[in-house]
Amino acid sequence: MRKQKIQMSETYFIGTVLAIVGGYLDAYTYIARGEVFANAQTGNIVLLGIKVVSGEWTRAVMYLPPIAAFMLGILLSEKVRRHFDGGRLHWKQYIILLELIVVAAVSMLPQGRINNVNFDTIANILVSFVCSLQVQSFRKIRGITCATTMCTGNLRSATECLDKYRVTKDKEQLHNAGKFFGIVLFFIIGAAASTFFTNIFAEKSSLVCTGGLLLVFIIMFFVSNEKIPDNSNQG
Repeated sequence: MRKQKIQMSETYFIGTVLAIVGGYLDAYTYIARGEVFANAQTGNIVLLGIKVVSGEWTRAVMYLPPIAAFMLGILLSEKVRRHFDGGRLHWKQYIILLELIVVAAVSMLPQGRINNVNFDTIANILVSFVCSLQVQSFRKIRGITCATTMCTGNLRSATECLDKYRVTKDKEQLHNAGKFFGIVLFFIIGAAASTFFTNIFAEKSSLVCTGGLLLVFIIMFFVSNEKIPDNSNQG
């Protein structure tokens, strides 16, 4: 089977680094920013519905900003793709730079509420924004659709691939399952690292993520040598 090269942003190494960042930020907001999982918005939407039915309108409104920030990140990611595609830098490098800046800004926000300003809420909104940029821009790893900021879809896909391998004995399905499980593993590693560093450096520990994001930005200047099967001629 003929193979084709993949873009550097779709290599497995970059996928693992971004999965570490995703797991790190999810644990960071839970440990340091009020026990909130800011990567995915399912929980916020569920809690919004609960508070609305309970008549707790003030509490319900609190869940709208991170949801809106997530949506804004998706829209901005698409705008960056359209505007910078084919430029001197790859458009995803601009996304990584924006992520890096926002994550660094989060580390400068104090914990808790000061003078009626809830800085944890602001931090969670910013992390939601960062994660939406990442999940929208980095959607493929070695030809498979994969998320680096959440695990539910990856676990579903991994299990599906295992079942397809059981039925067809197609080793490609087994390899794909390994890729998905690997990304989940690196997400867990990121969460574990976040637990360690956040317990020491508190809100400042989000700076650790800037190292991973900077590494991704630099690596994307190089050309990938990784290849995947070219299925472009298959129906």
